[in-house]
Amino acid sequence: MGLQPLEFSDCYLDSPWFRERVRAHEAELEKTNKFIKELLKDGKNLIAATKNLSAAQRKFAHSLRDFKFEFIGDAETDDERYIDASLHEFSNFLKNLEEQREILALSVTETLIKPLERFRKEQLGAVKEEKKKFDKETEKNYSLLEKHLNLSAKKKELQLQEADNLVEQNRKHFYELSLEYVCKLQEIQERKKFECVEPVLSFFQGLFTFYHQGYELAKDFNHYKMALQINIQNTRNRFEGTRSEVEELMNKIRRNPQEHKRANHFTMEGYLYVQEKRPAPFGSSWVKHYCMYRKETKKFTMIPFEHRSGGKVGDEELFVLTYCTKRNADTIDRRFCFDLEASDRPGVPVTMQAFSEEDRNLWMEALDGKEAVTVTFFFFCLVGAQLDKIGFTVIKKCISAVETRGINDQGLYRVVGVSSKVQRLLSLLMDAKTCNEVDLENSVDWEVKTITSAMKQYLRSLPEPLMTYELHGEFIVPAKSGSPESRVNAVHFLVHKLPEKNKEMLEILVKHLANVSKHAKRNLMTVANLGVVFGPTLMRPQEETVAAIMDLKFQNIVVEILIENHEKIFKTLPDATFPEPISMSLSPPNAPPRQSRRQGQRIKRPLAVYNLCLELDDADSHSSPREDTPTGSVDSLSSQSPTPAFSSSPPGLLDGNHLIMDSGDLAGWTTNLPGQSRPSMVSWMNIPSANPAATNTALSTFFFPSPATGSDRAVESAAHRKARAVYPCEAEHSSELSFQIGAIFEDVQFSREPGWLEGTLNGKRGLIPQNYVQFL
Repeated sequence: MGLQPLEFSDCYLDSPWFRERVRAHEAELEKTNKFIKELLKDGKNLIAATKNLSAAQRKFAHSLRDFKFEFIGDAETDDERYIDASLHEFSNFLKNLEEQREILALSVTETLIKPLERFRKEQLGAVKEEKKKFDKETEKNYSLLEKHLNLSAKKKELQLQEADNLVEQNRKHFYELSLEYVCKLQEIQERKKFECVEPVLSFFQGLFTFYHQGYELAKDFNHYKMALQINIQNTRNRFEGTRSEVEELMNKIRRNPQEHKRANHFTMEGYLYVQEKRPAPFGSSWVKHYCMYRKETKKFTMIPFEHRSGGKVGDEELFVLTYCTKRNADTIDRRFCFDLEASDRPGVPVTMQAFSEEDRNLWMEALDGKEAVTVTFFFFCLVGAQLDKIGFTVIKKCISAVETRGINDQGLYRVVGVSSKVQRLLSLLMDAKTCNEVDLENSVDWEVKTITSAMKQYLRSLPEPLMTYELHGEFIVPAKSGSPESRVNAVHFLVHKLPEKNKEMLEILVKHLANVSKHAKRNLMTVANLGVVFGPTLMRPQEETVAAIMDLKFQNIVVEILIENHEKIFKTLPDATFPEPISMSLSPPNAPPRQSRRQGQRIKRPLAVYNLCLELDDADSHSSPREDTPTGSVDSLSSQSPTPAFSSSPPGLLDGNHLIMDSGDLAGWTTNLPGQSRPSMVSWMNIPSANPAATNTALSTFFFPSPATGSDRAVESAAHRKARAVYPCEAEHSSELSFQIGAIFEDVQFSREPGWLEGTLNGKRGLIPQNYVQFL
């Protein structure tokens, strides 16, 4: 699991968990800063001390190998995964050079030192300055708030009103600064990958010109170097799209924080001051707590937390609420107060103070207190496009016009039209009276960019995205893991679960996009670029959060898969079986990793014909001139990239509209997902979990459809099975089995050791890594 996303809505709650996540991001950036400093130091040593070249190279390689970028969210794209692994690849390359003992002349000031120094000073330095402002404003805000809350309610109304206005202005300034700081933190986390790796790649590019004896080694590295350039370009493109979406979400929340409050299981949560009474004559003190309330169970939780000390100042307290009463100003010397009574302490009320009258009203309503204020929410409904006859006509007319007039236009679908013209065209096309009169193919009144923008606007105006909210999560899952073949099979299967009209419209559109990508040499719209444009258009989650925006890159990958495999996906029915299920392919935590390849041996990667934004020597490439080369890859890496060595998945089957696996695969899979509990996995599969007996029956039916259902029989079906080895393994202990690919195990059962199986091979019984075999 990577760094947790920083939600803008959490800036307004400023909860302890939010602060912990902020500190985790700050620590990661500090680690990055130290890493860059070390890298720069090593680079300068290479320039200044050629006589100590061997020692400097080893240190530089060590720095690269040990550092790994953290990522936001729960998974990386293939591009990001290869970028993360690139530092290790660079390290191996330097080790190979060291074995040859070649004397190298280096000139890395322009290619490595300056870009990294600029990134460290301008980007990471800017974050440090923002942190100072944020910490200073935190201290100022909560100090002023405490001082304000200590004001006597007996002061003049004008004085109180002026104080209220001052606190509110300061609070708004604090929230604005918090939003900007959170946005900056996450932007740098995403930016650092290509900003740090690209100079290193340029550094290696420069090294090759000084190698004569190492020519063969450099030639072998070219495959990886070219693929990495594509990874970086694709990641940069996705970063630009993600950054604009994050900024738009931040601005929405800034305008109306209450409407974008994140959905969770708490009815109300936030900070309150709790009165703690002391023996006379000490009176009482007010301690700030983070409070959470669940209306269904009436459970009220309080956690003492002090921002200035940066942590908890006591233990969590939980009680069941019996009633809540508003405190009048004449009964207490503080404002915004109310009393709570716990079921285990009848007659002993707990007095609490909210931050404002509005805050108290919200708490009173949530707690069903007396004199509760009803908060009115305003909703509006946007009547948009529909998947009806007119909608299909609109899309077909636009596609026909684009393919007739603008298929070779540079930046097709990326260049946007004038908003007023787009709206006017849409209004004409979506009116049954005028739709047939609009001539898009021959009229000069409508530019191609206006037509493409109208087409995208129509798709965004649908009541729900074309690929539906219901299947959104299921489409994202295979894009995050698995082999290229399993990804295509999973998307193929899910497309045929779409409603018929959605599938029909998607087929029309994807067929057109495939045609657009065939003209990429002229229009520069590669499959990857089309994925960036149409990922957010065809797919979007119901809840708009930073975590959802971080999944944009995986939406793009799904669209790339659709374009590259449109003939198979739309013209054929899904296969009856999958080689791998739709799952996150994770190895068991206690299972040994696959045996690594021999030191110095490089696996040849499949290479398509790419046009790179990369200057290569004549010996490296005979590509066309740069002005004729499009940015990014000609073909995306969504379904063609090699599967990482650590990725493996249990076998899966299709039955009807359900994905099924052996019970053994399910047991191992669910227990091996880090932080993933069984109930949440049941929820992911849309199986009701309120009734345990019903859940067991549903699971057994879902995974093992047969006349005899029930959890007991499902488990029995997985015991005493045969399995086949899909990877070789060398035993590291006498209790383990050694085997080669294709070995057949008898009487396979689950071991008490997590991630392991027990089986018999050639008369010997022992332990088998679970992710090394497939059940037969």
